[in-house]
Amino acid sequence: METGCSLCPVSCGADRKTEDGACGGGNQMKIAKYGLHFYEEPCISYRNGSGAIFFCGCSLRCAFCQNFELSRNLRGKEIGAKDLAAIFQELEERGAENINLVTAGHYIPQILKAFALYRPKIPVVYNTHSYEKIEALRAIDPFIDVYLPDLKYFSPKISLRYTGKANYFEYASRAVEFMMEKPLDMRAGKMFSGCIVRHLILPLCSNDSLEIVRWFFAHTGDAYFSLMGQYTPYGDIAAFPELNRRITRREYDKVANLVCAQNSDRIFLQQLSSADEKYIPDWDF
Repeated sequence: METGCSLCPVSCGADRKTEDGACGGGNQMKIAKYGLHFYEEPCISYRNGSGAIFFCGCSLRCAFCQNFELSRNLRGKEIGAKDLAAIFQELEERGAENINLVTAGHYIPQILKAFALYRPKIPVVYNTHSYEKIEALRAIDPFIDVYLPDLKYFSPKISLRYTGKANYFEYASRAVEFMMEKPLDMRAGKMFSGCIVRHLILPLCSNDSLEIVRWFFAHTGDAYFSLMGQYTPYGDIAAFPELNRRITRREYDKVANLVCAQNSDRIFLQQLSSADEKYIPDWDF
C-alpha cells in the first residue's frame, strides 16, 4: 500500500503501512466472519447459500449500521492474501453458490493479491455501500461477476446527517452506473453475472427513497432493484431520535407502490417482517 491512501472518496491520506485509514483498515485485511449466508436475494443465496466474507472497517460509516461492530472495526481477525485465497477454496468446497465480498472496497489491493493466488471457480459477488471511486472498481472489475451495491441516500443533507458525507450520491450514483454495466446472466433462478441495486428505506426518509427509485428506473438497463424494509434501530443512533423506530407500513407502501408501478419483472421486495435483530449475524469468528 502506497503512502497516502486515496482508495476511496474520503482520501484520508493515511500511511496504511503504519496506521489505519479513516475506514479503520490498515495494511492487513481484517475479517469478522465467513460462511454460508442465506439472507441475500434468492438468486444470490440460491440453494446452498452465498459464501459471504465479512470485512471489517468501512469508509462510509452510517450511524445506524446494522453491522456496526464490523464497520467500526471493533472485532475481527487479520488475514493475509494466502489466507483469503484459502477461504475462497474452502467456501467452494462447502458448496457455496458464490464468493460474496461484503464491504471490501478498502482492501481492494490486498484482495487482488488473493485473486492472483487463486481465482474462484464460482461467481464472485462485490457487496458494497457504493461510496467508491471508479478507479478502484475498474481495478477489481475483471474478477467480479455480480455487483450488489446499496444506493443509500439521494439527498446530500440526509447523507451528511447520517454519515458526515454530503457527497455520497455524487460518488455512489457514478459507481452504481458503472456496476450496472455488468452483463446479465440469470439461469434457472440463479444470477451468474449482473447487478442488483439495493435500497433500504429509513424512518422519515420515504421521500428520499422515492428519488432513489426514480433515479434507478431512469438508468436501469439490465439491473435488478431490491427494496429493503429491514431497518432495525441499531448502532450509534442516540443523537438521531427519528432512527429509534422501525419504518411504518405507510412508509414502506409509499415506496413499494412506486417500485411496483414501474411494471418491471426485475424487482425484489423485502417484507417488513425482515426488520428483526435475529437477521444480524453473530460476529464471533
